[in-house]
Amino acid sequence: MIFWVLSMMLILGVSFYHFIGDSHITGGMAWLLVVVCTLLASVIGFLVAAACGYMTGLVGSSSSPISGVGMVSIVIISLVLLVVGESGSLMADEANRKFLLALTLFCGSAVICVASISNDNLQDLKTGYLLKATPWRQQIALIIGCIVGAFVISPVLELLYEAYGFTGAMPREGMDAAQALAAPQATLMTTIASGIFAHNLEWAYIFTGIAIGAVLIVVDLVLKKSSGGKRALPVLAVGMGIYLPPSVTMPIVIGAVLAAVLKHIIGKKAENREGRLKNAERIGTLFSAGLIVGESLVGVVMAFIIAFSVTNGGSDAPLALGLENWETTASWLGLAFFITGMVFFAQRVLKAGRVK
Repeated sequence: MIFWVLSMMLILGVSFYHFIGDSHITGGMAWLLVVVCTLLASVIGFLVAAACGYMTGLVGSSSSPISGVGMVSIVIISLVLLVVGESGSLMADEANRKFLLALTLFCGSAVICVASISNDNLQDLKTGYLLKATPWRQQIALIIGCIVGAFVISPVLELLYEAYGFTGAMPREGMDAAQALAAPQATLMTTIASGIFAHNLEWAYIFTGIAIGAVLIVVDLVLKKSSGGKRALPVLAVGMGIYLPPSVTMPIVIGAVLAAVLKHIIGKKAENREGRLKNAERIGTLFSAGLIVGESLVGVVMAFIIAFSVTNGGSDAPLALGLENWETTASWLGLAFFITGMVFFAQRVLKAGRVK
């Protein structure tokens, strides 16, 4: 075990060394940053993996607090690197401040990767335990998955960046910012780290958020206890509603309302109620998961088409119909497809929940 831990720390150290080597920071300060970042990523990563893995084992990876621990990690890493930068007179130079910001995000990304891998591994190992699979065979498959993912994710993200761009970072001039991919968590992490290094972070907002979170936890516990677990106010759901854009939260709200309505309809008949509700929930979950994966795959395929068109001197919207009043027409068509999809989804779930 110690051998593998030291090996992983060595890999982290090499990664940070190459990242820092691209800057003009050299000598003892460069090595100090390598050591500090390696220790930060290892220690925080260990704690984050334990927390996220525990939550994943209890309720599944979808409820893992990866965003929250990511924010906390960024704050801790930023403060530590700020102290190192101040002691080494790095903060006097604007270029060094920007580099420390980039190094913070890079170190934070390593921590979030650790959390993500712990989510996936614990979920798979729990499933394997229930199915009585062989753990070491699963671990080999998981290691292969991590290695393959490392080679696949980077080019896919680069492809998405070139095709759509990200909010606040567009690859080419003249691109439609409305089509950029939203990255609210990354934007928030960057804002927090930038505020810490620029000494203009509104700490009052952060402490207010902590206080609100503490109050919501108490309210959630009281609601669960007083209603026998029927009512709750999840803190994570409130936080998501605060910082995620409406384009992301609105489908979640609509889906929750639709699920509640369907559950009420299916539960009206007493005959085999629990079994029918479980079957309907299983079909609904599988259907929803398929929509999420399908949307992601279609987005990647579209990115390939756009990137191919742009690199060959074509338009960045090669499949656009270009009709008159297309923006209005597209909105109505999108709404029609959305409603059609909800109706089809409801039919499948209701069919799964019928009395047999």
